[in-house]
Amino acid sequence: MRTHAQAVVIGGGVIGCSILYHLAKLGWTDSVLLERDELTSGSTWHAAANIHGLHDNTNITRIQNYTMDLYNALEAETGQSCGVFQPGSLYLAQTEAREHQLRLQAAKAKYYGLQFHEVTRDEAERLHPLVNYDGIRCIMFEPSGGNVDPSGVTNAYATGARQMGAEILRFTPVTGTEQQPDGTWIVRTPKGDIRTEWVVNAAGLWGREVGKLAGLDLPLQPTEHQYFVTETIPQIAGMDKRLPSVADRDGEYYLRQEGQGLLVGAYERDLKFWAEDGTPQDFGHDLFDGDLDRIEDNIMRAIDRVPVVGEAGIKRIINGPMIWSPDSNVLFGPVPELRNYFCCNGIIPGFSQSGGMGLMAAEWITRGESSYDMFAWDVARFGDWADAAFTKARVGDQYAHRFSIHFPNEEREAGRPVRTRPVYEMQKDLGGVFGLNYGWEHPAWFADTPGTKDTNGFTRQNWWGPVGDECRMLRDHAGIIDISNFAKYSVRGEGASDWLDAIFANKMPRAVGRSCLTPLIGVNGGIAGDFTVTKLGEEDFLIIGSGAAERYHQRFFNAVERPETVAFESQTQAMCGFNVAGPKSRDLLARLTNADLSTETFPFMRSARITLAGIDLVALRVSFTGDLGWELHCRTEDQVALYTALLDAGRELGAGPVGSRALMSLRIEKGYGSWSREYSPEYWPQEVGFERLCKLDKDFLNKDAYVALKDNPAREMLSIIEVLDVTDADATGGEPIFLPDGTPVGRVTSGTYGYTVEKSLALGFLKGVEPGAEVDVMILGKPHRGIVLAEPPFDPAGARLRA
Repeated sequence: MRTHAQAVVIGGGVIGCSILYHLAKLGWTDSVLLERDELTSGSTWHAAANIHGLHDNTNITRIQNYTMDLYNALEAETGQSCGVFQPGSLYLAQTEAREHQLRLQAAKAKYYGLQFHEVTRDEAERLHPLVNYDGIRCIMFEPSGGNVDPSGVTNAYATGARQMGAEILRFTPVTGTEQQPDGTWIVRTPKGDIRTEWVVNAAGLWGREVGKLAGLDLPLQPTEHQYFVTETIPQIAGMDKRLPSVADRDGEYYLRQEGQGLLVGAYERDLKFWAEDGTPQDFGHDLFDGDLDRIEDNIMRAIDRVPVVGEAGIKRIINGPMIWSPDSNVLFGPVPELRNYFCCNGIIPGFSQSGGMGLMAAEWITRGESSYDMFAWDVARFGDWADAAFTKARVGDQYAHRFSIHFPNEEREAGRPVRTRPVYEMQKDLGGVFGLNYGWEHPAWFADTPGTKDTNGFTRQNWWGPVGDECRMLRDHAGIIDISNFAKYSVRGEGASDWLDAIFANKMPRAVGRSCLTPLIGVNGGIAGDFTVTKLGEEDFLIIGSGAAERYHQRFFNAVERPETVAFESQTQAMCGFNVAGPKSRDLLARLTNADLSTETFPFMRSARITLAGIDLVALRVSFTGDLGWELHCRTEDQVALYTALLDAGRELGAGPVGSRALMSLRIEKGYGSWSREYSPEYWPQEVGFERLCKLDKDFLNKDAYVALKDNPAREMLSIIEVLDVTDADATGGEPIFLPDGTPVGRVTSGTYGYTVEKSLALGFLKGVEPGAEVDVMILGKPHRGIVLAEPPFDPAGARLRA
């Protein structure tokens, strides 16, 4: 066995083998896969292995279609059958909400050139005559849907990897992963040690155990999961074609042909956790006893829809384990706290995603960044706050609601609250309805009655009116927005300015009291982040960025060697903040401080340490609302006193608390982008108006990558669209955009109603479309006419912002 390797992949399931294959494909043929047992042990071998191309997330849709296309090519390349059956998949909508979801997916499919379209009941009956279509509002057909052979696919990846020179060692458990002073790893096994540049944890059911070898506590929890296969069904045996699978997600089961019978599986509400204290080391090709009583309600709904299920005998029951993350997406990417340790754990639809997942992992490892923005999967989206109790609660919710629609703006309550600020109870008493941001509770909106909960759907919900009231209050008077969930960092010490200049693309402020906006450039030259940097004193800086991306951005701060004289410290927990904005914000603050807040003394993008309501804090003259305003950052222990003073002073001026959904509307009225929506490693600075912030007369992180593309014409431009013919729904993000003749030209990244400009608005990327042009925005999957605006509808000249 090799003693050195470029990468060591731990885990011989379908994902581990795909990563090894793609590493070899990208030139890392000196890579090794270690499997504790046989290939496919754990979850892979007993998977139902259904495949489908459409997903609510655009990049995951791309990945799933790459995977489906790869299987046939993999067979031809390796000679190993993948057992691909693609008779298509029928998607059924019993509810209006499901119909909205399917129509939106059909619009996305049209945009990306994929096959997913509506069929009539007559067409559906010809495709699958055993289904009872009564009560179905809408039927979509995906011709490429189907299933594969789990062992065949896994062995095809393995064969392809071996053919390119990679090595696979079965019956070789990993007993240790130890990082060396030079950043390399020693992977220990009973057969000997391997020194490697990269460790890849793709250990499936044993992902937690392998992670602990490197000191990691990964938020993962296994459950049992059941499906059964019927005996031969005469109607199927008599057919000369294979039936399409049935996705009746409102019925909470899945169904497809298996042999001459049917396979039926379910995600029941009465789920059963497994191996809470750790996956047994001797578990392999094992199953649990069947317990169909747990999924009886799901089975009865399947029988109602496909009556022959109730007439057929059961041939076998498969009850095996699956391992889940708190949001049912994979934990993916390099661990920010370690060097060259890659996670790929907690995969549920593995056979729909294995190829794309392997490609993205191989790109990230060999090139430093994947082609697609994978933040939806990034292991960095969870921190140590995602403990065992939170993970178990969220996994239980995800499993039991596996087929429920994830609505725009939906905030599921399981496992919460995890992290709260001192004003949490105050905000609840004020009617706060909360969202979750990197574990922190933050008010999304304020209801008239405390204890009010969100309603959810694709159309306007119960919060739509109150959020409008908050927006109008701020624009007419003032609003107080809790921004404590923003990430905050302190950088101090000799050389701090130079170190920050070496990280960020913009020049750091030279004078005390100045602030700047700066992008962070990714490995491929795109936008990895956007930050406000404020100089508080000589070699003393406060940095503010996306709260959801705090752990993600740690990778970039770690990428530039920090001098021993420079201290870098997260202040996100130690500090809280409020944005006080609106035309009366200066009057409100003046009632609480003797500091001079006049434009002459305190202009836009300036800062100062001031005392307000007897509290020492940092005041920044910035506002994400696009209105006159200040950010106030105080010690966490002062938050209650500051909030109380602001609310009391604001009440006399018609001001009050404002939530994050109002902030979304206000920033879109101003045309402001947001990280992970408009700013992403996939987008170039010149596509979002950030090129002016990239200073080429200095060095900064990944400057060469930016220089290589800076003169390229924008592939598409961030634009703002007024949607004209909306009635009860606005764009939310992800909707395709077409020209009136049906030509695809872009997609929405953020959408909302602009309450104070009285327009339904969408931010998005458009290709070759000029201001004034008419487009169709596919809200609810249907065309809604829109006009591309030449400038933001609110205060385009910035007069209010600089007042």
